[in-house]
Amino acid sequence: MNYLFIDESLNEYTPSKHQWRPKSGLFNVKPYKTSFPLEKIKTRSASLWRYKEALPFSNNKHFSSLTLGEGMTPLVSFNSTEPNFLMKMDYLMPTGSFKDRGAAVLIAKALELGVTSVIADSSGNAGTSIAAYCARANMNCHIYVPDSTSQKKLGQIEAHGAQIHKISGSREDTALAAMKAVEAEHKFYASHVYNPFFYEGTKTFAFEIWEQLGFQLPDTVVLPVGNGTLLLGAFIGFKNLKEAEATDKIPKIIGVQAEGCAPIAKGIRNNLNVSAVKNKGTQAEGIAIADPARGNQVLAAVKSTGGTIVTAPEECIDAAQKELAQRGFFVEPTTAATYAAFNKYRDSITTVDDVIVMSLCGSGLKK
Repeated sequence: MNYLFIDESLNEYTPSKHQWRPKSGLFNVKPYKTSFPLEKIKTRSASLWRYKEALPFSNNKHFSSLTLGEGMTPLVSFNSTEPNFLMKMDYLMPTGSFKDRGAAVLIAKALELGVTSVIADSSGNAGTSIAAYCARANMNCHIYVPDSTSQKKLGQIEAHGAQIHKISGSREDTALAAMKAVEAEHKFYASHVYNPFFYEGTKTFAFEIWEQLGFQLPDTVVLPVGNGTLLLGAFIGFKNLKEAEATDKIPKIIGVQAEGCAPIAKGIRNNLNVSAVKNKGTQAEGIAIADPARGNQVLAAVKSTGGTIVTAPEECIDAAQKELAQRGFFVEPTTAATYAAFNKYRDSITTVDDVIVMSLCGSGLKK
């Protein structure tokens, strides 16, 4: 099968080493037929590649040697008194965050395209994932990061052999520097924002909870939102399942932003398109995106499910992180922000009998 990109006018493009966006707008992967053969899936290894009929590959030539065992992370109840409130423990991925889902698929596609060197930009977790999978694939890797990125994340990126480029200024300044380098050096842009094959990996979040819930979907999912990498991927995955008649519903999606940097929450609150805001500062650095390139796609996805975007008060993040740790979940501030926001708005966004899945997306060891 020939997997294609489409632009916002539905013009088709063949993916290549150097084409990462159309003249204007963004690329998406052209929808393709997916299937979920249960008997085959049940016999395969417990990784995201068990859903290969729903992934953009014609064979397993590249991912069979690239995999680090990513995927099929535990889904457990928050506590014994709330059996319907479930934690998807994606912080137990190989590099400690859900970004491994997208990086594994994106770098496998890069191998398929004959790529030998990549550039990516990140606030930390995506850069770590790209660096790890590039190391696995023997690819040269350059990661652009804000100079405020935590030392533990920088150390992890560097340990995988990537070259780090620190950029002063905002997260958006970092992305701009990476884009300029991509254009000047003609390297593959392994962007978790612009390259839509990344979302073909994060959509496996949806497939796993469907399988772990006995081939059913929850009523509600609660997900952090910066650039929308996980939320958009999950939404694509839910649609794949429904279109393949593996389910008859799509869960309500609740997105979480930090109170100090919440452009998508502002858009949904005012019923407007997403526009840039000033980042007032937040310890939830993973979702501190003031001008998300796919903000309007996130907005449309959330609205189509009957969901919303809520915000995490900065003063509640530390307490939320401690409470999660006391339940056995050691997560970074971005994940704690997700729980803090859910706590604040829970009564208004869910009902008593809802089955709720929350993503725990990054390890506390990264702080």
